[in-house]
Amino acid sequence: MTRATIERYFDAFNRKDIAGMVDCLSDDIAHHVNEGDVRIGREAFEAFCQHMARCYDETLTELVIFDAEDGTRGAAEFMVNGTYLESDAGLPPATGQGYRLPAGSFFSMRDGKITRVVTYYNLSDWIKQVS
Repeated sequence: MTRATIERYFDAFNRKDIAGMVDCLSDDIAHHVNEGDVRIGREAFEAFCQHMARCYDETLTELVIFDAEDGTRGAAEFMVNGTYLESDAGLPPATGQGYRLPAGSFFSMRDGKITRVVTYYNLSDWIKQVS
């Protein structure tokens, strides 16, 4: 079930289906953003996704999913293929720059829902690519 939920989450991401992503989450989801604050709850997660969709057009490829035998944890490694659409606060100006960035996410699970997602990527690499 862990693998299937994570696959569904990433499939929704690649389809730009924020509601589909949120459907994979527990009500008390803890979303740990790379170089940012922890956001708690589905509403905070959805607001973050709306912001990201406005500033970035991203598709994930080369996805490899790992899951723990007991079904409580999972992880994924992937490539982020993106276009920087709208300038984001504190970051370089957006002019439609493309980027390709390795990333990874870690998940905690309960009752078939994601309770924690942590995503990591190299921000300085991204800044070099879009500057």
